[in-house]
Amino acid sequence: MYLKRLSLTNFRNFTRLDVDVPRRSVLLVGNNAQGKTSILEAIYFLAALTSFQTNADRQMINFLEAHNNPAVGRIVGEYARGNRTHKLEVRLILDPVGVGNGQRLRKEILLDGVKKPASDAVGQFSAVVFVPQMSQIIEGGPDERRRYLNLALAQALPAYASVLSDYAKIIEQRNALLKILGERGGNSDQLDVWDEALARSGAQIIQWRIAAVQELEKQAARIHNELTHGAEVLRLAYEPSYDPLPKLALKLDAPADRSSIALKDIERGFLERLRAARAEEIERGVTTIGPHRDELRFLANKIDLGDYGSRGQIRTALLSLKLAEVAWIQSRTKQWPVILLDEVMAELDPHRRADLLKYLGETEQSLLTATDLNMFPPQFVEGAKVWRVSAGKVDNKEK
Repeated sequence: MYLKRLSLTNFRNFTRLDVDVPRRSVLLVGNNAQGKTSILEAIYFLAALTSFQTNADRQMINFLEAHNNPAVGRIVGEYARGNRTHKLEVRLILDPVGVGNGQRLRKEILLDGVKKPASDAVGQFSAVVFVPQMSQIIEGGPDERRRYLNLALAQALPAYASVLSDYAKIIEQRNALLKILGERGGNSDQLDVWDEALARSGAQIIQWRIAAVQELEKQAARIHNELTHGAEVLRLAYEPSYDPLPKLALKLDAPADRSSIALKDIERGFLERLRAARAEEIERGVTTIGPHRDELRFLANKIDLGDYGSRGQIRTALLSLKLAEVAWIQSRTKQWPVILLDEVMAELDPHRRADLLKYLGETEQSLLTATDLNMFPPQFVEGAKVWRVSAGKVDNKEK
């Protein structure tokens, strides 16, 4: 898979951009705050329908355009997947609400000219992004790691985003009922229908995560072994909030193999746990068990990197994870994702830079930002396409 053309309208500091994207490495070069990262953000948004820079999508609409009612920002990508070319368009629309200057954001997504819900569009185009602040995947809270898992899985498994969306709606409805039962009382049997729905969708998410983490770990451990020249063994430890594996089967520091557990057994066990925790959950007014409380830990030589990892260890583990994600998506979808690297070379030592560029040579398309071309070997620059980005404009002419 590769991106053939990118068009932006009123996106960040780009009032208009329309550019063909070559099927090779592209170097986006320029000073800070010129728009390099915004181009990567737009491409990643086509894949994940979320930003790696902000949780507020309205911030991506050009500042001057946002003062209009309505205000519209557009991202359009033409991409090749297999033998076919597709067009994916995302419109970010700020509609006026009520009196005054109130605005409400809505998204419209069109795949080959047909409107699609986000859960159907995510993953049609695939991209893996690596930015320095992604160290929060390892150093941040569990919600950062769950978000990482969700974004990766949504691109590799077409049904994942839809099931995850259903699960979130069930949690919202179940929590509302738990709160009512806790405050006003009532028949707790009302929870039965929500428990069954939650166990059904939650079990599917758990099973998918079990398989994904195991496959990612296999790839990441291999790459990490190469990057550290055999000095470290990297493990990804998935810790589901509802663990279908009997506790007696778990040993300290030992990998837990849950891959053979059948979906119906996960669902049955999850439902039993929900019923056992019912009284406590009514008292607390929230659902305390399920994939929304899962954890993922990263260990190097049995040391938890989130608690004790050095800066260098975390960078190397994150690089291993991201390269593993690329290989995993390719193995799952039979398509290479587009690789997006934002100022990554400045974060790596010369050996890690060489290792990274070696891996890029095996993929189909990558876009890298930098303030200085001297961070790249001359032979890599010669084989790449150089775009010079300045004040929301791109100069892609050969020089």
